[in-house]
Amino acid sequence: MIAGADGPHTRMHSPHFDLVVVGAGSGGFGAALSAARLGCEVLLIEKGSSLGGTAGHGGVNNWEPGVGGTGIPFDLYKRLRKIPRAIGIYSFGRHFAWQGPDVHPKFPGGEQVIDHSKRYVDTLRRFGAPPRDLAENFRRQHWHGVPYEPEAYSAEMARMLSETGRCTVRLQTCFAEARTKDGRIASLRLDDGNVVTADFFIDATADLHVARAVHCRTSLGQEPRSLYGEPSAPVLPTDRLNGATLIYRVARRDHAGIDPLPPGIPSQCWWAESFPIAAFTQYPNGDYNVNALPVMAGREAHALGYAAARAECERRILAHWHHVQTVFPEFQHYRMTWIAPGFGVREGPRLLGRYVLTEHDLINGITRQEHSDIVALSDHARDTHGADTGRAGTGEVSEPYGVPFRCLLPNEVHNLAVACRGASFSSIAASSCRLSRTMMQLGQAAGTAVAIAKREKLDALHLVPSERLRAELQRQHVELSWPRPPELVDYLSAE
Repeated sequence: MIAGADGPHTRMHSPHFDLVVVGAGSGGFGAALSAARLGCEVLLIEKGSSLGGTAGHGGVNNWEPGVGGTGIPFDLYKRLRKIPRAIGIYSFGRHFAWQGPDVHPKFPGGEQVIDHSKRYVDTLRRFGAPPRDLAENFRRQHWHGVPYEPEAYSAEMARMLSETGRCTVRLQTCFAEARTKDGRIASLRLDDGNVVTADFFIDATADLHVARAVHCRTSLGQEPRSLYGEPSAPVLPTDRLNGATLIYRVARRDHAGIDPLPPGIPSQCWWAESFPIAAFTQYPNGDYNVNALPVMAGREAHALGYAAARAECERRILAHWHHVQTVFPEFQHYRMTWIAPGFGVREGPRLLGRYVLTEHDLINGITRQEHSDIVALSDHARDTHGADTGRAGTGEVSEPYGVPFRCLLPNEVHNLAVACRGASFSSIAASSCRLSRTMMQLGQAAGTAVAIAKREKLDALHLVPSERLRAELQRQHVELSWPRPPELVDYLSAE
């Protein structure tokens, strides 16, 4: 049942659930779907009017290349493939960095174009790239992402949840207050007046609304090098955050022209020395998704607040598009058709949980990590979008690394997990681990853990045996080891 966006808020027939998930982005969707598929009665609440979070209405309508995008992400991909022009796979096109040092830029950033020769398994690798000035051949060969139409994406998520018969979805509904007892969340009050109880809860919100409400320890900004011994961390802590963005879409038109700037918006860049480069990712229908990297420093976005930051970013992307059309005449044959309704915030508060993923995990890789509870793999770069410390060592990883289940578990509350970019990561680790498919798999792990806890009559998520959790995730075709097992390769190749 889905309510809120298309109908009135009605009183729920049963205010008690096995699991309540707050936030319906990638992590929240993965958590709700996995738990419901395994027999749990689930309530999923979302403050927006659709599912998908940043990957849907936030405009990040693209899964970047990387290991670990198996399990539920692959399930969703297979369903979207059945819808004409709903999803595709890209390869690299033009890139400003590959034109040579003495060539005036012929493209305003990097281009990713639909490549019908590629398959999903081709999108499951990023690690091992050489430095950018030597990386063209590697990236063209190995880096393939998955762009999709956001409306189809959100609608298919809703259908998958509905088909379980066990997930109630409440859109345009916010968490308001939590009540705890004996180290557990006892109930949540929602902004529509409902009070719901559950055996377990998952916080999948961008700002850790639930975790902070129940006094879980969190962190914000860059940690000092002395805290975790991370080689790329600053000597002193800083308030820098990963850059924020507002994504827009452009489509071809029959005549050439430059879209006029609204009154009061300068044609020159006023927030930086020059306009940022942008990622131009082709949708399956040929439009471009334009992601300027970044539009606003993360700390500025945090200080302004969501509404004011988004409003200012809208002014900036209008100026950015005017600049692109002015300097690169090919884009005079395009027009801006859409601005993402959601604001792309890459970093916020992060849990200080039972284990903190750090740069050491990224450097060591899975072959040297000593964790028995790894529930997802990732291999994305340390990618801070404007919050770099300037130290050597940031950039690509040499092999995949694993994310332990303990990163999802707070110390203070025993029936709560955090399954979003605000899980227990250092700032550097979060810059690598934050992508949509990874978050969806963390959600899948959290929802599966809840189902195991219910089955085994456990009252705390940290009591779920890691070997049972990992075995159940592998049964769901979640990638947990490297090299990729041949049977998983066969499964992923049979699209």
